[in-house]
Amino acid sequence: MSLQINGQSAPVDVAPSTPLLWVIRDELKLTGTKFGCGIAQCGACTVHVDGKPTRSCVTPVSAVADKKITTIEGLSPTGEHKLQKAWVAEQVPQCGYCQSGQIMQAAALLAKKKNPTRDEIVAHMDGNICRCGTYQRIVKAIQRAAKEA
Repeated sequence: MSLQINGQSAPVDVAPSTPLLWVIRDELKLTGTKFGCGIAQCGACTVHVDGKPTRSCVTPVSAVADKKITTIEGLSPTGEHKLQKAWVAEQVPQCGYCQSGQIMQAAALLAKKKNPTRDEIVAHMDGNICRCGTYQRIVKAIQRAAKEA
């Protein structure tokens, strides 16, 4: 099967039921997407599938074979996406483990709503867990990125 990932075609030889996360990390060596809980509850594994935030740990690769997949590496290979810059400016990461999933979730919000309210940000980000508790900085970073439009 072939995946469309980060704008490129990537042939993979895996069982159709293999979780997308493991194909991304183990087969394609794109390690920015993280394993967190394995049951779609934490958001660390969030990628975009046809522009929608998707938990890759529970998504079988067969379900995305004909769809456009974007990982954190595809958001901006150089780290120049406005959210990535805002994350640094607001000093969001502590351990950093959840950050790629947080950024991918936030990018989906800003793609559909250019200037979300604080309440809209909080509602959209609900379900992406940060073990370090940097939620206030995450909101500030998203607000900063929204102003960069």
